Amino acid sequence: MFDSLSDRFDDIFTRLKTRGRLSEKQIDEVLREMRLALLEADVSLKVVKAFVADIRSKAEGAEIHKSLTPAQQVIKLVHGALIDVLGHEAVGLEQSVRPPRVILIAGLQGSGKTTASAKLAKLLKAQGRRPFLAACDLRRPAAIRQLQLLGEQVGVPVHAHADAADPSVVALGALKVAKEEGYTDLIVDTAGRMHVDSELMAELSDVAKAVEPTETLLVCDAMTGQDAVNVAESFLAEVDLTGIVLTKLDGDARGGAALSMAYVTGKPIKFAGVGEKLGDLEPFHPDRMASRIMGMGDVLTLIEKAEQAFDETEAKQMEQKLRKAEFTFDDFLSQMQALKKMGPMSQVLGMLPGMGKLPANIGDVDDQLPRIEAIIRSMTMEERNNPVIIKGSRRSRIARGSGTSIQEVNKLVKQFDQVRKMVKSMSAGGGKKMRLPGGMKLPPGMGF
Repeated sequence: MFDSLSDRFDDIFTRLKTRGRLSEKQIDEVLREMRLALLEADVSLKVVKAFVADIRSKAEGAEIHKSLTPAQQVIKLVHGALIDVLGHEAVGLEQSVRPPRVILIAGLQGSGKTTASAKLAKLLKAQGRRPFLAACDLRRPAAIRQLQLLGEQVGVPVHAHADAADPSVVALGALKVAKEEGYTDLIVDTAGRMHVDSELMAELSDVAKAVEPTETLLVCDAMTGQDAVNVAESFLAEVDLTGIVLTKLDGDARGGAALSMAYVTGKPIKFAGVGEKLGDLEPFHPDRMASRIMGMGDVLTLIEKAEQAFDETEAKQMEQKLRKAEFTFDDFLSQMQALKKMGPMSQVLGMLPGMGKLPANIGDVDDQLPRIEAIIRSMTMEERNNPVIIKGSRRSRIARGSGTSIQEVNKLVKQFDQVRKMVKSMSAGGGKKMRLPGGMKLPPGMGF
């Protein structure tokens, strides 16, 4: 989402690094370019003014124009200012004095409330909690059924009454069941409208009075730009919001809503939707997001994703197999499946420092993974364990079975063999660089 803004910032910082000490005039020029970049990214004018003023005041105090490393000083100040605009620090969900903790989900129709409710339930379940979903959107056709299907997918029960007319009654019923059955969290999905109106607010207020939520989270679609900020302000004027969930942060919009939301509303962004899958909801960390925007990567989030995707015991066993050159196609397939859990390859690599600008063809990696998987699954168990036997007729059969070409099979087998040889060489003291099987090239400096 922040690609355009990141590129603009990168250009500014690159030019800064070629200069020596900065004059007051040059600092003004840098701030003017940043101001334009932020406005083009659809950031609120109020936020842009505060952002630039903050950097200017700190720049004067730091005496950047006298510094021997002005670019580093400016980058540090910009990074700090971005963190402030995004909300200073990560803010988690409030704890409830008595279980269950009630989390009321609000928002306009189409913002992704129902999906966000299921994503949050999945996230809480992964943390060892027992969430319970309440279907209180009684106005949108099929909303109840949608939540029930999503609940089945994430393994979380849903309390629903299709014939009910009052959502507050459904919410109270769900709360009663949650208390009786020992659920730790009750997530209440409410109805939305195409726009903020008195009827919507009255209904939301009634539900809130019935269940007395610990958290009232507003779901906003980041793709709607400044409209999302306006919606948040409208809700805030009528409802006691405790936080915001920004959806579709993986989209192609300019990102101004995400940069404006916390500052304009004074409420923290607690979660961010970074994909369409039910596991694509992350706690929002202002410092990590600021680092991503500035092309510094996000190693902490990458580590967290890796810990969730890879089993530590299996990883150690795999390392031993690699060192002994006993790595099979089955092993590679299992590692590839774990890697896919971390998200699109371009997104994963983008979390590495200095990888903000990936090669234009890096997206090809994601396209190649399904073809490689198809090739491996078309092999017999004997072929997967002993690739050396994969010769002419076998390669033709594998190509037909996988819907690929003989050339692609040849390339995968050849490069897989190279990987095993290289790892064995490296474990013996060699230092050769490696390539991913299937011709997938990683940027310079990265190994397999």
